[in-house]
Amino acid sequence: MKSNSGRWYGVITLFVIVAISYVDRINISVLINDPAFLSHMGIDRGDRASQGFLATAFMLGYGLSSFVVTPFVAALLGVRKSLICGLILWALVIFMTPYFHGYSILVASRFLLGVAEGPLFSLASSYIKAHFEGHENGKPNSFVNMGTGLGLAFGYPLIGYLLVNFHWDMSFYALGLLNVLLCIPLIFAFVHMPQSFAYASKPASVADAVARVGEIIKGALKTHNLLVITILTSAALAYLWGSSNWLPAYLKEARGFSLKELGWIASLPQYAIVLAVPLGGIIIDKLERRHVPLLFMVASVGVAASVLFAINAQDPYSAAYSLIAANFCWGIFSPAIPSTVQYYSRPEHTASAFGVVNGTGSLVAGLMPTLMGYVIAAVTATAGASGGVKSGFFFGFSMLIGTQLVVFVCGLALLLRERSGFRKIAVAL
Repeated sequence: MKSNSGRWYGVITLFVIVAISYVDRINISVLINDPAFLSHMGIDRGDRASQGFLATAFMLGYGLSSFVVTPFVAALLGVRKSLICGLILWALVIFMTPYFHGYSILVASRFLLGVAEGPLFSLASSYIKAHFEGHENGKPNSFVNMGTGLGLAFGYPLIGYLLVNFHWDMSFYALGLLNVLLCIPLIFAFVHMPQSFAYASKPASVADAVARVGEIIKGALKTHNLLVITILTSAALAYLWGSSNWLPAYLKEARGFSLKELGWIASLPQYAIVLAVPLGGIIIDKLERRHVPLLFMVASVGVAASVLFAINAQDPYSAAYSLIAANFCWGIFSPAIPSTVQYYSRPEHTASAFGVVNGTGSLVAGLMPTLMGYVIAAVTATAGASGGVKSGFFFGFSMLIGTQLVVFVCGLALLLRERSGFRKIAVAL
């Protein structure tokens, strides 16, 4: 175990930042149910594709930033300064959004917000790699990933409350203040990298910086099983982004819940993630390394089965309970993704390797909200006004089942490769 008595304070700080980042991400998914917001931004209520593309725009910026920006900030600024600079840009974009008029500039602001948040998980992964050994990284990874579920769980009722009691722009101002007044001071206080960590020192020159970045990118791309992990991550994030961005509209339009109800009902599947992620971390630390891919396989089957039951349930509450179960299963395997990247990557390449995985995965997953929007709109138009909306959402959510098939296959591939490698080592010994 690496000696650093304050390392868990850094993990808690990253957990808080991740939680707030996910409130930022789903802010728009709640606001698209508000006529005043749609009117201000020039969005038609029935234009599901355009509404879904707002999430896609964020993910495009997020993915490109994770892939392209992460190696530069990791080499030039380090974890701490990179987080601070990202949060400053993050807060500025959020504060300015209510002053924008029109769909195009809103899309641009979501893209820029994605750029600001892009390196977050990669930098968090680098921090954990520096402070925790491989056999103990399940718990810190799961704790940081808990911010995903808590942010979504806290975000839906928070944005719903602000929307009911204030004007829609209050949600942007509140989130911007949280970034400035809470997250930045926490980073200054608790996020510190060990001096012995590779590339902790500042580059001596521009040429040195460019050389470092080149080395990091090359090393990251040589990470074992990088392609399989990237495909798996793409499918896992596609589920999360597709379900979380269309969940409020699904509950309201297809299941008949009121705007006031959908805030807390939409939060329940996210609390399931919060409960499941630490359990997943504990399981990871208990399992032998070669058995960790089984977690992807078993949990993905649970997600797919739960979504299938949800879209076929007649009772709206039964559908909601099924989506809670689906998110619980997703939360079980989610901390295994960064843990697997850390396991296969070198310490100096971890941030960039996770940037490749998370960035590419985010770019692919970012298409899911738009694709679901197209399917929802197309089926709704085909089925007609009577049952069209419900059928549209059911077909849209059925796409989430396909993502879990991909997770299962990738988990199987990792399991077979891990066992093959284990057998080779055993024979050599």
